[in-house]
Amino acid sequence: MDCDRPVKNVVLAVTGASGACYAQRFMERAAALPGIALHLVLTDTAREIWRHELGCEPPVGLDNRRFDAPFCSGSAAADVMVVLPCSMGMLARIAAGTADDAIARMADVQLKERRPLIIVPRETPISLIHLRNMTALTEAGAVIAPAAPGFYTRPADLETLVDGFVSRLLQVAGLAPLDDAYRWKP
Repeated sequence: MDCDRPVKNVVLAVTGASGACYAQRFMERAAALPGIALHLVLTDTAREIWRHELGCEPPVGLDNRRFDAPFCSGSAAADVMVVLPCSMGMLARIAAGTADDAIARMADVQLKERRPLIIVPRETPISLIHLRNMTALTEAGAVIAPAAPGFYTRPADLETLVDGFVSRLLQVAGLAPLDDAYRWKP
């Protein structure tokens, strides 16, 4: 790693929505980028879903019940935070500013410190309450990036489809350029 390049602290928060494959691939890709220090935090439900959907134990991360965890303070905000996948319950708690666990507090810090916060909701259909919460978060400075993979790349399998979305998400987070393999080509 280049000693002159500052390390970017990236928080990946995984909540209790379906889509553990997105989080797993984001974790792999972000951790492999130079100058990135990836910090993982999972809810208890996210751990259960990870086991169910991926058939393996989730990685160990920061304790979501600890408010003294890194990035829970404005004096130690992360460079970027991605909530992937984001349950509508967590989205609502972040939008309301309840900060009742480490993930919600870290997201609150990102917003108050005007740092990048990317929310990846994984729900359908979306109710008016969900839309209002997403509007509130957008108005507060968050980016809403629904887990909506592109099919224009003609993915051969699920892994390629997931990778295409994660490539786009890494680009939205400012962590990596969009791979040419995943650009729109009419």
